Amino acid sequence: MLDVPTWEGHLAGQHVDVRLTAEDGYQAQRSYSIASAPQDRSVTLTVDRLDDGEVSPYLVDVLQPGDALELRGPIGRYFVWEESLGGPLALIAGGSGVVPFRSMLRHHAAIGSAVPVRLLYSARSLPEVIFHEELVRLGAREAVDVRVALSRAWPDDWNGHRGRIDREYLREAAWPASSGPLVYVCGPTSFVEAVADALIDLGHDTDRIRTERFGATGSGLPAPSASQGGT
Repeated sequence: MLDVPTWEGHLAGQHVDVRLTAEDGYQAQRSYSIASAPQDRSVTLTVDRLDDGEVSPYLVDVLQPGDALELRGPIGRYFVWEESLGGPLALIAGGSGVVPFRSMLRHHAAIGSAVPVRLLYSARSLPEVIFHEELVRLGAREAVDVRVALSRAWPDDWNGHRGRIDREYLREAAWPASSGPLVYVCGPTSFVEAVADALIDLGHDTDRIRTERFGATGSGLPAPSASQGGT
């Protein structure tokens, strides 16, 4: 969680840029989706540590409470959800692509929305399901349906989908194209492209599909400062 004194609020689905500057002046910047809802008191980021990354190892292994970060945001109005956009709402995530959907689901719960929402979340194994316990709680709400697909390993008693989120699973589990869902897809580039292509093949309107892929960002504008709070 981050304490950002100048924060003026965000929309569910937006992201921030985090920039690190080394003593020799070298800078590295990456974008991270905001995991907290607009109604939450703090700004929460969820960082997937990459062994060869320039930013994530520092954020996970080095950063301590009270340390300062350079933060720019919130950024983006394309990949956001507000109740006025309606639904049915389909959220399709691969790996840490579930992070902006946590923000959307928390926002959905905070405002008591009755818009039908279904999350299809692909992870390699059950221990790699991010926010697992919270997703179970959020999925217990009447308007919310959370389904997890495990692609590599699963418990013997696993009742969910075993395998990737592919065309056939989307045909079975996603809102049908005839219901005109608003679809958000987030994850690694290959995952997002495969899911989007499958949805279009199943008849979904391209104007109702919004995608966000993982990737680095370039240098940005001057940023407000942020300090890390508790865990």
